Amino acid sequence: MHPQLFHIGSFWLPTYGLLVAAGVFLGLLVASKLSAQQGIDPDKAWNLGIIAILAAIVGAKVLLIINDWGFYMKNPHEIFSMSTWQAGGVFYGGLIAAVAASLWYIRRNHMPVLRTCDAFAPGIALGHVLGRFGCFSAGCCYGKPTSLPWGVKFTNPLANAISGTPLNVRLQPTELYEAAVELINFFILYWMVKHKKFEGQVIGTYLFLYGVARFFLEFLRDDPGRGSVFGGAMTGTQLISIFMVLIGGALWLRRKPVVEQVAEPVGATK
Repeated sequence: MHPQLFHIGSFWLPTYGLLVAAGVFLGLLVASKLSAQQGIDPDKAWNLGIIAILAAIVGAKVLLIINDWGFYMKNPHEIFSMSTWQAGGVFYGGLIAAVAASLWYIRRNHMPVLRTCDAFAPGIALGHVLGRFGCFSAGCCYGKPTSLPWGVKFTNPLANAISGTPLNVRLQPTELYEAAVELINFFILYWMVKHKKFEGQVIGTYLFLYGVARFFLEFLRDDPGRGSVFGGAMTGTQLISIFMVLIGGALWLRRKPVVEQVAEPVGATK
């Protein structure tokens, strides 16, 4: 709707970037608070969040390029173009990279894996809410044409130039659907952190709920760059969603008991 928040001379502030940054910061605040409540050093939690964010940025871009490899093979200069770097990337690419980097940091700093993931899950969901509002403002991650009364029309030429968004066509507001899903997930997960019965319950719930929602939301998406598998039977994103559901379900079946939580002193070293 409004890809540029404001424009002064040659400088312009992308609404997407601002909302994503706000979502990251808010998500980190929530994760740090919940980590302290779970007996995890908040300084380590904050550092973990920064590492995960940097990995997510790189991972999202890499999966974007992989999913549209045919285009980038023919136009290799586009890999480092402004349009590629301004694009939001593929969320799952960022998630996978963030998880890998986070597990490395958690192991290196001897943090409890499942309890740390439980503390971060609500913040991930909340940050994703603002991220999807950023997508809506930029016009990326758009849906298929629809005749439904709540369909949205994008009219800003920048949305078409940056993301290829169809203009003046009523589309499914898939960005808002996903934002609503993640907001509901946030409230569920935030409540669950304080009432969980076993380690991994919160992150397992997040993986399951988001995986199911994203699998079905993919049927409404119409933007390119999500890949296809099994001869086009499903998108690469849907395949990842299935794995998320399976991992989330496995964590529920594992049901590792909650251990006594003793808060680490801030700044403590080992």
